[in-house]
Amino acid sequence: MPALATRISGGPSTAPGLRELVELVIARLAAEFLTVPLSTVDRSVADAWARGEHLGLAVTPEIVERVAREHLLGLVNSAPPSRR
Repeated sequence: MPALATRISGGPSTAPGLRELVELVIARLAAEFLTVPLSTVDRSVADAWARGEHLGLAVTPEIVERVAREHLLGLVNSAPPSRR
């Protein structure tokens, strides 16, 4: 089974200015999901980009942000409650 992307390759890294937009997406999501490690947020964005490209979509930072946000929400909401 092939592994998902470990970093964004292709689209945003080759298009001028697009990588900066993706970095802004990562920063916005990291600020929204403070309990999630930055590496997980970055990976979620990279995976969302790779999935969009794999499906043949015209991938944009806005689409990637929405998909990554849904993934991160699922991750946060699936965590078991803390024991007190």
